[in-house]
Amino acid sequence: MSATPPDNRRSATTVSPAEETRSSAPLGRPRARLALRVTRDKSDTLLLLLAALMVLAPHLPHLPLWISTLACVTLLWRAAITWRGRRMPSAWLLVPVALAAMAGVYVSYRTLLGRDAGVAMLVLLLTFKLLEMHARRDLFVVTFLSFFVLLTSFLYSQSMPSALWAIAALTVLLTAQQSFQYTGAVPPLRQRLRTTAKLAALAAPLALLLFVAFPRIQGPLWGLPSDAAGAKTGLGDSMAPGSLSSLAQSDEVAFRVRFLSPAPPQHQLYWRSIVLGDYDGRTWTRVPRKRGLERLDIAIHTRGPAVRYETTLEPANTRWLALLELSAPVLSLPGYRLRDTDEMEQFSTEPITRRIRFTTGAWTGYTLQAGEQSQRMARWLELPAGYNPRTLALAQQLHTSQPDASPQQLSQTVLARFRAQDYSYTLEPPLAGRNAVDEFLFDSKTGFCEHYAGAYVVLMRAMGVHARVVTGYQGGERNPLDGFVTVRQSDAHAWAEIWTARNGWQRVDPTAAVAPERVQRNLAQALPRPATFGLGPLIDLQNDPDSWLAQLRFGYAALNNSWNQWVLDYNPDRQRSFLGELGTAFGNWRTALAAVLVAGLLWLLRWQRLRRPTDVLDGLYAAFCRQQARHGYVRGPSEGPRSYAARLRAMPASQEKHAAMEQFLHLYGMLKYAAVQTESRPASLATLKTLLPLCR
Repeated sequence: MSATPPDNRRSATTVSPAEETRSSAPLGRPRARLALRVTRDKSDTLLLLLAALMVLAPHLPHLPLWISTLACVTLLWRAAITWRGRRMPSAWLLVPVALAAMAGVYVSYRTLLGRDAGVAMLVLLLTFKLLEMHARRDLFVVTFLSFFVLLTSFLYSQSMPSALWAIAALTVLLTAQQSFQYTGAVPPLRQRLRTTAKLAALAAPLALLLFVAFPRIQGPLWGLPSDAAGAKTGLGDSMAPGSLSSLAQSDEVAFRVRFLSPAPPQHQLYWRSIVLGDYDGRTWTRVPRKRGLERLDIAIHTRGPAVRYETTLEPANTRWLALLELSAPVLSLPGYRLRDTDEMEQFSTEPITRRIRFTTGAWTGYTLQAGEQSQRMARWLELPAGYNPRTLALAQQLHTSQPDASPQQLSQTVLARFRAQDYSYTLEPPLAGRNAVDEFLFDSKTGFCEHYAGAYVVLMRAMGVHARVVTGYQGGERNPLDGFVTVRQSDAHAWAEIWTARNGWQRVDPTAAVAPERVQRNLAQALPRPATFGLGPLIDLQNDPDSWLAQLRFGYAALNNSWNQWVLDYNPDRQRSFLGELGTAFGNWRTALAAVLVAGLLWLLRWQRLRRPTDVLDGLYAAFCRQQARHGYVRGPSEGPRSYAARLRAMPASQEKHAAMEQFLHLYGMLKYAAVQTESRPASLATLKTLLPLCR
């Protein structure tokens, strides 16, 4: 049973199809043509169902499959009931289904509380409520429940496309709510959408003012601690074959950087995160602090000026920061306590679950831990016993052939081997067995950056050179439109460091020996080109920074970054900074805020004065005359409504429009020139407003 208009006091089951047709029939429309049209009651209900579908659509991807399927089937069932004019299902059917659905939610989530379970129940309640709308109150319940469900979609995504979709869904939902309020003929859908857009335009300045000036809350407004750790990716504190290659297939943004001083070249963009020193034959892990190693007095000598940069870090539910090598150890993050290690790592005591922004400096020229005592560096020589015998034999052979070679010369020998032999760079290396380094160096000779970095460090340690693995990110994509460098999870990288007492730790990137394009440009240029199925020219066009497709991609990236910087990351610090800058122009921030308020109120009053004539009746008549002028029938300066009506009879138009124009001008003449009782004037004006859209 479809919901009735709010002014209809009878139950929908007591209204015959003929009565519905007559009640919703525009003036003068032939009955034969009306029979082919959907009745008002059905069209309004179908519009409400469309709004509910748009509200539910953002939730369908993250809900369990059975809930998404049940919601879609319920909406289709409700649409079929409305279209065919059937009765609603009884409560004896709905109550058991609803209880079973709630039990299913508990089975799926093991709770009825929290974000995911709560949203799932709201989705089911909304769809079930659509099956038992019997009165005007039910329409409001469905509408306001839809508003709330639409709001919960921002618990999962606050991106710019999500916001645009929410605006579209809100527009349709308000239009559906508006449609149930009309007591007479309903304006066309286009006019109802235009009215909704005007209401939104009126509310937009106030919403913008509240967003800018209302005190901000530190942290995400809707974030739930129990849900903060879900569905995030990032670097881990260990590295095994395949760990970085799987991460490199993710296009998710790790962080964005804006350089405040001249940016380093692409090949110097190494974002240091985690240092790995323990190796068990397969997996590299951090050197544990439980060994009782005391903190060292790290000697750092920098060369040249510092590179200042601002980082916007995306929430990845990880504690480790990725900083340009070599960044200053003194750093602060709002809301987090930071620690640093002897290996120049920076990490937070708690996982970072919200977007944060910080500014720091880095030196691309530096000397780290030079002059350290060799015995205190012994942990960077350890290798597990019984693993990779062929690699150890190769290291012995290389070292014996160059007994007086320096660590740098031994390093160049290993890199030359990578260049000379047929090693290849790939995201899909073969599976490795117990002796993973042996199989990589002598059998497959194919691997990703973790294979090359790990094998290099094993060879160097086997030759008596202190070495370790460093993981982080390399490179990033510069956007020429806004100047930001976007570093994605696909830029995850592993390289190595070797130590000598004279030069300290020095970075060595074994991957660059095999795939220099990975360091000079990006990952896509270094990998073999996959099968494109005829889309090769389009991919080349996208990768060409000067092409229109690349410019379009850069434009969207810059717009999305602005959304993140000024909307999603509009935190208390940024609000104070913005109001402070605004206050500088006006004297102080209170004056600036008052100026913004006054300007908003003046704009609103001016808009209303321009859009609303002093007399409602004259405004309606002026709108009618503008409509007919667009068809070539301009009202003369001395032409009254009766003469104007006589001339409009010659207009080629439908019988319905002629009848509406006749009635409009007759009623206008009565209101303007005849004595009309005061109590009937509002109803007559309402009739004129209803007739005006039919006179177009």
